[in-house]
Amino acid sequence: MRRLLVVMLLLASPLWAVDPKEILDDPVLEERARSLSQELRCPVCRNESIDESNAALAQELRIVLRERIVAGDTDQDALDFMVARYGEFVMLRPDTSGANLILWLAAPVMLLIALIVGWTTIRAKREVAEGLTEAEKAELEKILGRDAP
Repeated sequence: MRRLLVVMLLLASPLWAVDPKEILDDPVLEERARSLSQELRCPVCRNESIDESNAALAQELRIVLRERIVAGDTDQDALDFMVARYGEFVMLRPDTSGANLILWLAAPVMLLIALIVGWTTIRAKREVAEGLTEAEKAELEKILGRDAP
């Protein structure tokens, strides 16, 4: 039972990230702020959103975001402001256009190249082994310490 309580507390810890003093009075604006803060990366915690992070910088970002929303910014205006101020790194899911397109495509392309190189290497080694004469195969088996067929 004690373990279950600890696990539940650990799973609920992101709920404690937003300080009650930060929460907006208008539930609609607060919902927008929570939604947008889940799209922004905490610069301290790396792969945590500012909504989940307890870092002081994440708290400041949440406050700035809420100030922008209260000031009347649209969701895109608020996100654009954060990107202009902190760089594109602040987005958890960066845009997939321009220079970022290279970054998004680099991993699959490198994987494809590695698979092709691996396949051709294995195929080339197999062809070399198949091209041996019977005497060469027997000699190879003798060197490797296996009994000849």
